[in-house]
Amino acid sequence: MACSIHAARLARCTGRVMTSFAQLCGLHDGTRQAAWTQTAQRLDASGMELVRFAWCDLHGMLRGKTLVAARAAQAMRDGVGMVSTLLLKDSADRTAYPVFEPDGAAGLPGFECGANVLLLADPASFQPLPWADKTGWVQCQSWFPDGQPVPFDTRRLLQTALKQLADAGYGMKCGLEVEFHIYKIKPDGLRHALDPQHASWPGPAAPDVSLIHPGYHLLSEQWMDMAEEPMRIVQRTAQALGLPLLSLEIELGPSQVEAVFDATDALRAADNMVLFRSAAKQALRRAGYHATFMCRPPFAHIMSSGWHLHQSLVDLKTGVNLFARNTPAPGTTLLDARHTLSTAGEHYLAGLLAHARSMAAFCTPTLNGYERFRPHALAPQSVLWGRDNRGAMLRVIGQCNDAATRIENRIGEPAANPYLYIASQIHAGLDGLRRQLRAPPATDAPYAATAEKLPTRLPEALQVLRDDAVFCGAFGSDFIRIFDRIKQAEITRYAEAEDKAEWQRREYFGRI
Repeated sequence: MACSIHAARLARCTGRVMTSFAQLCGLHDGTRQAAWTQTAQRLDASGMELVRFAWCDLHGMLRGKTLVAARAAQAMRDGVGMVSTLLLKDSADRTAYPVFEPDGAAGLPGFECGANVLLLADPASFQPLPWADKTGWVQCQSWFPDGQPVPFDTRRLLQTALKQLADAGYGMKCGLEVEFHIYKIKPDGLRHALDPQHASWPGPAAPDVSLIHPGYHLLSEQWMDMAEEPMRIVQRTAQALGLPLLSLEIELGPSQVEAVFDATDALRAADNMVLFRSAAKQALRRAGYHATFMCRPPFAHIMSSGWHLHQSLVDLKTGVNLFARNTPAPGTTLLDARHTLSTAGEHYLAGLLAHARSMAAFCTPTLNGYERFRPHALAPQSVLWGRDNRGAMLRVIGQCNDAATRIENRIGEPAANPYLYIASQIHAGLDGLRRQLRAPPATDAPYAATAEKLPTRLPEALQVLRDDAVFCGAFGSDFIRIFDRIKQAEITRYAEAEDKAEWQRREYFGRI
């Protein structure tokens, strides 16, 4: 393969003996070798025919290449070539940088003229896909051909944040509550989506759909029974993939549902979210359903979907929850953070509040997502925290001597890139810990007119992000610049669209 040839040439030029691209990247140790050997044996014994090498893009969507199984094991050592412009695409697959023009990729070494990057798979991530016959799946990250990591890979950005958290003595656990919509595709409902006469960029045309339940009957057992077939598909798919699914629930809106996952370490939680969204969409589509993680699907009388991120810091050695406390701090009331949270927990909470407006662009990265921030809609509007308050942006859950004490951030939309969402929490929380910030009293009026408001539009959120020195330093000013440029391309195309409703149907409903 081309990537193998490149690694061999590079080895000869540097005078070094290289057995694989993974070794050039400094990854091939005894643990990885054991995982590679086990996966190679599984491939031989299982009758697999294809293996998907999957990589998560800026928008939280999986891309990659599918290899025949006979070449997969070697590719896990030598990498798989991928055009670098996939790191520079906006939400409609348009490249935000003119990489084929002189200086069009200025400041982006390695991206000129659409040069290759290499996807290197983690062999330990291999698993068969339950909905695709004789097809396996591995998770990849991107590297430059000289063995240097691509710094804008969003999974790597989370790994960097977690390293900084670990250097401060903390680990992180996250639990996921993911709201989304499932629709039944009508007979002939893909006619326009697959009709070449309706093909356009972005595509595809949205399918014609009907509801799986009529809504406005929260947690209804009747509606759950009505939606059992697609919900069973979600359940069986998630469990077959080893995802820590806890429950499936009927949400308030028509055709709206929720999946709740047990807490895991932060990187695994992000990986699980990426895989769950992709897997649910694919498995449901094969059965005639359309799942969408778009915040507000393009229909009247719809309810917005959120992604609530539960988070706590833990001791790296013991796993003990470092947000929990045994007794309330002296002189505190229920409105004080240290009545429920440890001192470290209060600092972390205050950091989330201090950077709440900046993190909005990562937690709610689509134009559509800002339509969710409405009063009395179980969605936040303001930079506030509350004790078990579902109207506040940050909901503190737990009590003294409660090992499950945690902070729930309710700002996110289900389309968010999980690596950026969680990394933004870490960097904000670390800033609070470093500066020992104090949290204001909890709110009992989350929709009060006097409170500081979250951004109400994506352009505003991006402006706040650009102005946040802590985030620019933590993520890197180059990445903030790239992220902003890619999202500005999305904003510009929306502003220029003659039919903005159709734009959202194609851009978001048909794809996300």
